[in-house]
Amino acid sequence: MAFVTVQESYRDQVPNERFYSITDATRWSRWDLLKMVFQVCLIVVRERPDVVISTGAAPGVVALRIGKWLGAKTVWLDSIANVEQVSLSGLRVRGFADLWLTQWEHLAKNEGPRYEGGVL
Repeated sequence: MAFVTVQESYRDQVPNERFYSITDATRWSRWDLLKMVFQVCLIVVRERPDVVISTGAAPGVVALRIGKWLGAKTVWLDSIANVEQVSLSGLRVRGFADLWLTQWEHLAKNEGPRYEGGVL
């Protein structure tokens, strides 16, 4: 199993797993976004995962897209912080995620995302 995050401080939480810290980027920081996309592409191509699971944001969108192109199953679990609406990133993956989930029952719809309970 490999973990990818923008928080280097999380490394201690998964001491015996492969861990990658990448550049934190948003659609508003285009240079960082380009750097992050390159980093995530390299990681996904190198790891060749069977399943890609993300809880959100731009790196997750990139990881799911590249993982899907490489034949991985993809799971998007929208962050629990998105209480009032599905995240923009969540909306971007709905077309290609194999499983698209929300952690809020009132955000679930027949066409997705599905609600299967909260993580916490």
